[in-house]
Amino acid sequence: MTKDINKMIVLPVDGSKNALHSLDYIKRLYESDHRINVCLLYILPALPPILVEESRKNRQTAAQLKKIESKNIELAERILHEAKAKLINKGFSDKCIQTTFRNKEVGVARDICTWAHEKTADTVLMTTRGKSRLEALFMGEVSNKILELCRACPIWMIKGSVKAKNILIALDPSENALRAVDHAGFMLSATACKIHLFHSKRKLNRFIPKEIFEGASELEELWQHTAEEEITPYMKKAHKTLTNAGIDASLISARIADGSRRPARDILHEAKRHECGTVVLGRRGVSNVDEFTMGSITRKVIEDCADAAVWIVP
Repeated sequence: MTKDINKMIVLPVDGSKNALHSLDYIKRLYESDHRINVCLLYILPALPPILVEESRKNRQTAAQLKKIESKNIELAERILHEAKAKLINKGFSDKCIQTTFRNKEVGVARDICTWAHEKTADTVLMTTRGKSRLEALFMGEVSNKILELCRACPIWMIKGSVKAKNILIALDPSENALRAVDHAGFMLSATACKIHLFHSKRKLNRFIPKEIFEGASELEELWQHTAEEEITPYMKKAHKTLTNAGIDASLISARIADGSRRPARDILHEAKRHECGTVVLGRRGVSNVDEFTMGSITRKVIEDCADAAVWIVP
C-alpha cells in the first residue's frame, strides 16, 4: 500500500471551533504530501414545514423565506470556505479538498450517512460537540445517530483535542476486529504513526460472580491459557495485515494483558500507557457477552475517553 492510493474522508462542519479540531487531527495523522481527499460537508438547517407551507399561500412570507434561504446558503459557503482555508494553511492541496452543502432532507445524521455512502467514503470524521443544539455534532444527538445509522462506513469520533499521534487497535477473536485492523492499515499506510495491538483477556468473573468459582484457581488458569491461545492467531494475522498494507514492522507493537471487569477501562489505560491518541475498535465483537458494540465497550470508550479519537469500524 502506498501514498498513490487515495483515501476519502468526509468531514461534516458546522462552523464551531470544536468541529475544526478535526482539521488538526487530519494534519496530525497525515503529511501534506499524502493523497487524502477531504470532503467538507455542511447540512443546511431546515425551517419548520408549517412555515414552508404558509409561504405557498402568502407572498410576503414567501419573500421572507427566500431571504432566509439566501442567508442560509451564504453562511454555509462562509463556513466551508473557512474550513477549506484552514486545511490549505496546514499544507493540503486545494485539489484534494471538496466543499459541498446540502439541504436537510430526512435528518442531519441520515443525510450525512447517505452522502458518505453515495460517495463511497472511507470514513466519516466528526467531533462530539458542535456549535449549537440545532446544528451541533455532539454525543447524544447527531453524532450518536450517525454511529447507529452508518453501518457500512467507519466512523472516526473525536472528543476534545487529540495531541498524541500513536494508534491503539483493540483486538478480540472476531472477524470484525480484523476488519478494523484492515481499515487502520489502509488509512495509516505510508504514515509514521506507531500502532499498538492490544487484547485484554477476559476473566471468569466477567461472566459469573467470583464467589461461584472461588477456590477453583486451576479453572481460572485453564481459562486464561485458552483465552491466550485463542487470541494469538488474531494478533499474528493483524500484524501481517498491517505490514502487507505497507506499515513498517518497527512501528508495530503488541500486548496481551490480563483484563479486569472493565474492558473499556483496560483499553483506555493501555492507550494512555503507550501515548495513543486514537483507539480503533470493531463495531461488533466475539460474543453477546463481551462484544465491541455501540451498547457496550465502544460506547463506554467514547464516553470515558478525553482528548482522543475513536474509530468504529463495522
